[in-house]
Amino acid sequence: MSQTDPSVLADLEFFETAADRAARAVPPLWPLASSVAVNPFLGQTGESLAIAGARLARVAGVAVTMPRGWFSAKIASGAISDEDLLAAWTKAPAHLRPADLAALKVAAALDVPKPKAIPTIADLAADVSGIDWPGLIAERFGAWAAGYFDKGQALWAAPNGKGAYAAWQAVATHDLTPEIAGLPGFARHVADAPDSAIILIARAAPRLGLQTMASETYFHQLLMTLGGWAQYARYELWQAELAGGSDQTITDFIAIRLIWEETLFLRYGQQIAEKWASARAEHAAVVEATPDLVSDAILQEAAERSAQRALAEILATPSPKTNQVRPLLQAAFCIDVRSEVLRRALESVNPRIQTIGFAGFFGLTTAHRRFASDVEELRLPVLLKPAIKSHSGTSDFAAADQSARIKARATRAWGRFKLAAVSSFAFVEATGPIYVGELLSDALGLNGAPATSDPAPRLDPALDLETRTAAAETVLRAMSLTTGFARLVLLAGHGANVANNPHASGLHCGACGGHAGDVNARLLAALLNDPAVRTGLATNGIDIPSDTLFLAALHDTTTDQVTLFAQDQASDTHRTDIGHVSAWLAAAGKLARGERALRLPRAAGEKDVAKRSRDWAETRPEWALAGCKAFIAAPRQRTAGKNLEGQAFLHDYDWKQDGSFGVLELILTAPVVVASWISLQYYGSTVAPEVFGGGNKLLHNVTGGIGVVEGNGGLLRAGLPWQSVHDGEEYAHEPLRLSVCIEAPCQAMSDVLSRHDNVRALFDNGWLHLFALEETGRMAWRYAGNLEWTEMSNVHSQQ
Repeated sequence: MSQTDPSVLADLEFFETAADRAARAVPPLWPLASSVAVNPFLGQTGESLAIAGARLARVAGVAVTMPRGWFSAKIASGAISDEDLLAAWTKAPAHLRPADLAALKVAAALDVPKPKAIPTIADLAADVSGIDWPGLIAERFGAWAAGYFDKGQALWAAPNGKGAYAAWQAVATHDLTPEIAGLPGFARHVADAPDSAIILIARAAPRLGLQTMASETYFHQLLMTLGGWAQYARYELWQAELAGGSDQTITDFIAIRLIWEETLFLRYGQQIAEKWASARAEHAAVVEATPDLVSDAILQEAAERSAQRALAEILATPSPKTNQVRPLLQAAFCIDVRSEVLRRALESVNPRIQTIGFAGFFGLTTAHRRFASDVEELRLPVLLKPAIKSHSGTSDFAAADQSARIKARATRAWGRFKLAAVSSFAFVEATGPIYVGELLSDALGLNGAPATSDPAPRLDPALDLETRTAAAETVLRAMSLTTGFARLVLLAGHGANVANNPHASGLHCGACGGHAGDVNARLLAALLNDPAVRTGLATNGIDIPSDTLFLAALHDTTTDQVTLFAQDQASDTHRTDIGHVSAWLAAAGKLARGERALRLPRAAGEKDVAKRSRDWAETRPEWALAGCKAFIAAPRQRTAGKNLEGQAFLHDYDWKQDGSFGVLELILTAPVVVASWISLQYYGSTVAPEVFGGGNKLLHNVTGGIGVVEGNGGLLRAGLPWQSVHDGEEYAHEPLRLSVCIEAPCQAMSDVLSRHDNVRALFDNGWLHLFALEETGRMAWRYAGNLEWTEMSNVHSQQ
């Protein structure tokens, strides 16, 4: 068939649209160096949980809720009450839900078979031939993709001057593995395929008898069979579109999988014809929820209402009286749930310490180049584009910076020599004994956390005073910190020092693009200490006292130790204050480690916690954000003194200072969305670990420098490793969709949602729950969808 055959070109636009929709149904996967949490249901947020469950059952054979036994145990224990069940049941479609509460409880006690994906041609061919074609496809595709995407790990990297489809064709035409396995003519079929991926798609789909209605979920399924490789291709598209361009890699992947399907159909078509016709019909059907999926969704919401009741009880308890005396210290931490534990501990050390919660990039969307590095790191939420540039050190460091870069390149070259096939055995034999001490100390967790050695970061000198002043004002107003400044204001970013952990960047600050938050904290401290900036702020109504010093810090979430960057802002007048702060932080760290030790496996006490970060055999150096359940945006007085157990994102917000509700809009469209990605990544990695989880850490091998595979090849694994959500005996994360609690008028929140359809979809379709708090901290109003609110029982509030 000619590439320009009219019968192909006639449907080209339709199949191009179907391929694009399938591509956007797949979540992106960031590389290991800057991995951030991603909502695995990103492509399904326009649907309810039950419909998304039907879609993902069809294309991947996974459930989107926990097994029924998990819910029935909660019902039996009383954790899920009849009121929770009834409230969730009432919201469900009447024609699909169980008849009544008793029927719902019966359904909860029944085991439901695991969903099965619609079989692909490769699956059907495997059934009739006894050859594991899906496994072979995964292995051959993974071997090619690891080289194609390689970021410097491979010793002989694949050429990457072509698009993915053309590059794969060049390799596959010389790969005899499929033919040896039993697929004659595969290489010839690849060589004769059209040069254009989209034309191949438009040719192959009709050849396989696919109706146009069947193509979208079928293409989605083919991408799902490629695991994390498809998600990494989706990341390439995400990045390209963020920069105003486009990328065809993920569409190329659909074409590559279709060539396999085409060839297998030519080989086994007659034997699988009946079952393939049935599969096509299933793909052509409208994706709809079933009674079982609706029951699962009801049980899921009931579990979430149970958690919301517990949260409401905590928030309703009286808050301690506000201390009107000037604080000795104000300490701003990231909204990350791990900060809640340290903030609570720090406030307990001295009643005149006030903590603040704010997104850990501190409002500075910077592309940063570290000392001795050639790479620009995007230290900002992945939803945003960088607006400023920064680098470590002034011109005085230029010579040292260049020298360090040369040394770093030599170190990389030495590392590649160690791995080279011609030298690896000789290297180990000759120099192995030199590394014995280091291996033993790492194995026993004896090495301390490395100190930060980068010089103070500096903003691009081209940034004018007006721009710097505007940035400072925006951040302070977003923090609701415009008056009542303490003598010392701490800006604490966070990061995690761990050893032998490919997923280390996932423990850093998600708001900083998977990097530590020290750079942003140091940049903001310098900005707010600048006399010229302060003069501009005073003109705009923010008068910072002359004796107020902003000081940057880094909170190591694995050890709960806090590093102060006092050398950035030398101040003899605050030396005593800084000494007090160091002592308070040390005491708070001890309390926080003691609390976290209660959750960590094999941690006998707080002294054991710090050792875990440097133990390269430790699969659980910390629990990261496991357990996250709530996002609270309100003045700190609403949550101060209340034990939220490291399960809540805490963002300071005073709506009475937000006249235009611009800060509210920022909170709902940025921090809340980032928190939803985190929450739903933990959710997906728990309920569907086989598809949305990262697998077993003990089997991981880094591939291409971008991700991990289990064993020696195959599919890239995305999501959180099993050890991040399970302690070996029970779940460390309770999979619940996030409850967002904001102290603000309901109408103001509705106005924001009405302007942002994508954010509104998260709440309207139940991927997030939204509540309005009243001034006592009570959860007063529940968002009911469609920009409507319902008043919660026994709570009174004015909208």
